[in-house]
Amino acid sequence: MTFPRVRASITALAWFSLVTLVGCERPSPPGGGAPRAGHVFIVTEENQDYAAVIGSPSMPYLNSLAQQHGLANQYYANTHPSIGNYFMLATGQIITNDDSYSTIVTVDNVVRRLLAAGKTWKSYAEDLPSVGYTGADVGRYARKHNVFALLSDVANDSVQRKNLVPFTQTTRTSCRICATTRTTARSTPPTPGCETISRRCSRARCSSGTAC
Repeated sequence: MTFPRVRASITALAWFSLVTLVGCERPSPPGGGAPRAGHVFIVTEENQDYAAVIGSPSMPYLNSLAQQHGLANQYYANTHPSIGNYFMLATGQIITNDDSYSTIVTVDNVVRRLLAAGKTWKSYAEDLPSVGYTGADVGRYARKHNVFALLSDVANDSVQRKNLVPFTQTTRTSCRICATTRTTARSTPPTPGCETISRRCSRARCSSGTAC
């Protein structure tokens, strides 16, 4: 599967994509070298211009990640509206620009490649009505923003469908990732990302009635 280089053609409603390595890193490999990433998150947000996001006091955490790690400031959308860009991220092809598109896509895709490499994945979607939901728009949920639900490797596989989860599960996953990292890499000092997540996890436990 070839992922073409993203063209420098920003759309009228700019979409913003941040690729970040989670704040918890695995220890360096024997003999030194750069730490290996244990988890990779791709966060996609849209309908705000780049200039309205980077440097904005309204998004302090996102900007802290850009300052501490990396910022791809020459990364642009390929098309308009949204769905074609989401397909580009998932398959390397625009596939369609029809927001109502509902055909299951069988082309090579990132889920297929991750599974072939023995890696795990999840898609956290805002307002997804239930785990494994692959149906049409309902309430505030828009399937055009969650094209994993249209990939044959997901839609036709009952196990992989369970990796389509509501966005509200991100806190639970972040807590588990950082807890695992602290257990397996005790000699590694906690990073600002994990410290922030740990505070969020503590608040979540308190608000749910769990002992703090």
